[in-house]
Amino acid sequence: MVLTGPVIRRRLALLMAVFLALFLALSARLFQLQILEGQALQTRAQSQWTSESSIQPTRGQIRDRNGAVLAQSATAYTLSVSPRQVKDALALARLVSPIIDVPEETIVERASDTSKGGVTLKRQLPREVAQELKALMARDKKSGAGALGGLYLEEESKRYYPMGELACQVLGLTTIDGVGQAGLEQALDSYLSGKAGRVLEEIDGKGRELDYSASEYIPAVEGGSVTLTIDASIQSFAERAAREALRVNEARAVRVLAMDPNTGEILAMVNKPDYDLNDPPRGDVETLTERMRNRCVTDAYEPGSTFKIITASSALDCGAVRVDEGFYCSGSVVVDGGRIRCWGDPHGAETFAQALQNSCNPVFVEMGLRLGVERFYDYMEAFGLGRPTGVDLPGEASGILISEANCKRVDIARIGFGQSVAVTPLQLLTAACAAVNGGRLMTPYIVQTIADGDGEIIARGEPTVRANPISEATSATMRELLEGVVREGGGKNAQVPGYRVGGKTGTAQVYVDGVVSSDKHIGSFVGFAPIDDPKVAVLVIVEEADVPVDFGSVTAAPYAKQILEQTLMYLGVAPEIEGEEPREVEVPQVTGLTLSEAEAAVKEAGLDFVFDGSGSTVTGQLPAAGAAMAEGSLMMLYVDRLTDLSGNARMAVPDVTGLSVLEANRLLRSYGLKMQIEGGGLAVSQDPAAGEQVFPTASVTVRFEPP
Repeated sequence: MVLTGPVIRRRLALLMAVFLALFLALSARLFQLQILEGQALQTRAQSQWTSESSIQPTRGQIRDRNGAVLAQSATAYTLSVSPRQVKDALALARLVSPIIDVPEETIVERASDTSKGGVTLKRQLPREVAQELKALMARDKKSGAGALGGLYLEEESKRYYPMGELACQVLGLTTIDGVGQAGLEQALDSYLSGKAGRVLEEIDGKGRELDYSASEYIPAVEGGSVTLTIDASIQSFAERAAREALRVNEARAVRVLAMDPNTGEILAMVNKPDYDLNDPPRGDVETLTERMRNRCVTDAYEPGSTFKIITASSALDCGAVRVDEGFYCSGSVVVDGGRIRCWGDPHGAETFAQALQNSCNPVFVEMGLRLGVERFYDYMEAFGLGRPTGVDLPGEASGILISEANCKRVDIARIGFGQSVAVTPLQLLTAACAAVNGGRLMTPYIVQTIADGDGEIIARGEPTVRANPISEATSATMRELLEGVVREGGGKNAQVPGYRVGGKTGTAQVYVDGVVSSDKHIGSFVGFAPIDDPKVAVLVIVEEADVPVDFGSVTAAPYAKQILEQTLMYLGVAPEIEGEEPREVEVPQVTGLTLSEAEAAVKEAGLDFVFDGSGSTVTGQLPAAGAAMAEGSLMMLYVDRLTDLSGNARMAVPDVTGLSVLEANRLLRSYGLKMQIEGGGLAVSQDPAAGEQVFPTASVTVRFEPP
């Protein structure tokens, strides 16, 4: 067949049209890939040939004022798997499941998902489990089986609290990812958390790093550290007293505060019941939320008679009353047609000083009326009431004051003896300190210093005077009056042998469904010592004690005494013994000795001791050897031993049978264990038994019987 010219031209035109169509289609596709989708495809391709790993910084420590670690980060491990490298997901699951306690089916499902380059199997693995996995992976690699191919272990951080529940509401806690969730952990998260780094590597299609590949490494910036004004030893005194007050009084809750009245530094802050920071009840959100709340700063309550410190200071300062002025208590007083009763039988004739000792309501009603609304409100505002104290803790409440414009005569009368007003515990103690420290209202603070990751101080807490509500002369008078309350009045249970202590008890109302309960009260005690130069002030609040007598003088004052006595001895404040100078003794050298050897040396020197930490060897002491201390004073012994910071190490429980309560407590405490007491006398049994393996933060119940 001979092709003519027109046919050839048509076929050439058709062929050119086909080529043109293909060219246009190809050009369109290239335009789509390179221009329209180019950026997305480039990103997608880069993600397939590169692997980016995050380098988590070490979260900074939180320490007490003496350097004792309260919160720190320990090494934990994350186990992950690259599904594209797994040969047999079922075989891998059978080997790994018993070690990490994850069901086989879950591991198989995750290890088979080849759409992902890497999948996490379990986080926060302790060191022992990680070592077992590493040994298993090494054996698998040596044998050439390849059953664990694609399995990876990566280090991460786990927050660890060496002292368990100590100051738990103050410290707060973090999430599993190490992000602050509550307390100072949350409030100071930006300082503590640091900044994550990263590693960028080139990989092949199975997720393996390429030889001679380019990589990028950006180091992490370590978290800063925080030093608190809290003293772990004074905190432990307060914790111990609060636990005992909670148990003995069968109370709903107990709160304790200790403060340096001259600086506003918070030395201890306790809320009971509490929880172990290393094992928070995350499964019970309601309980965790309740126990995380720092009620010393977040909750206001009606203070009752402890508020009479503020009324008395105000009335004396403005001249509305004299110390020796006479009054008469008939048992009640009528204000605007309403009868206000005294708490007990009529006190009869009494001076103002005696009225404070007797906590006489009618006299303080009179003080409120003499002050008047405007003047009393001026003083209350000068004492910092009705507004936050400015403490560096999250969630502080401002308390409740009736609007001055709406305050009636009967209201000001009730405020005079601590009703119709609400304060937070921190507000009350701060105001009480102003009444006895020379008349200076200090801003309370708990953060002493904040340092960056290199140890450079970037923030520092300093004593700050907010106001001067009363004169130095009035403050001196108040110290003497409050000493009389403890020596001769309702605060007798707070007397500390050898020391002059001042304070005031309180028994406040509790409202149930908006109505005052007749059988529920809040007992409290504010105390300070020594009188002439207060070194420590304490507030103990016992809520809804289930005992026949629930006055603050019974439920709170004895525990304030414990804290004051131990703290004064710990601080080295010499007892004030009239007519006789306390004998001074030389502090022995006990660092490096075992705890039992140190105890013998301290006792022989005529001193006593408390210790901080867990262990059987003394690693430090305060004061140093050779210093002079008053006989009977307390030394601070620091004990320590190598601790598994993953919190998974166990120890054998020591045998305490045959020991006294004090001896048993000291022995168990030296191991880092807590003791629950049953009975009294000598130890006859214990649970867990001697030799049983337990965690370092465990509690041992010891039964005591009379010898």
